[in-house]
Amino acid sequence: MAEKKKPYTLAGDEKATPAMVYTLNGLAWGDVITKEAVRVSTYLRTIAPDYVSLYDAHVLILGGDLGRPLAFPELHIRTPQVLAFHLLPPASDPPDYDPAELNRKMEPVTALVGPFRFDALLRMSTMTNLARHVEITTDVFISLYEAAMSCPAAPSLGVIRASLVLIRRDMAQFAVRP
Repeated sequence: MAEKKKPYTLAGDEKATPAMVYTLNGLAWGDVITKEAVRVSTYLRTIAPDYVSLYDAHVLILGGDLGRPLAFPELHIRTPQVLAFHLLPPASDPPDYDPAELNRKMEPVTALVGPFRFDALLRMSTMTNLARHVEITTDVFISLYEAAMSCPAAPSLGVIRASLVLIRRDMAQFAVRP
């Protein structure tokens, strides 16, 4: 079977990376086009675009019968609408931290972000706890690691796993996980 032609053409210094975006309305996924050197998994924190642009995009609107996803050659989502963002497996980037860094721990947490639940690890100082960490963190997007996403309102979505998820801090509720 012939591969479907993509609705874009990459320049020599560009790459297309499959990613998923979570909004209050639902899920969107497609290809994010960036310069080759950009680490897409964290680009909302580093480049801070006004829009997340997805190409060869699909949208699944939550509520009622989930049905089939809508398909668009391009979809542009205002970054303030983004609740969470991650690469679509098997795409991955190297860790955005030094695993050998002293005085850091991975704390198991549950983050509730809009209609979505993320069971994951949150990297923080060994000298603090979750309550203090969320109190002093000011980043717009927080990194969660080894995340499993579910949607209690739409259990038929199943579980989506990603090694790194960015979640919007101001829209998240955090719980300690045993």
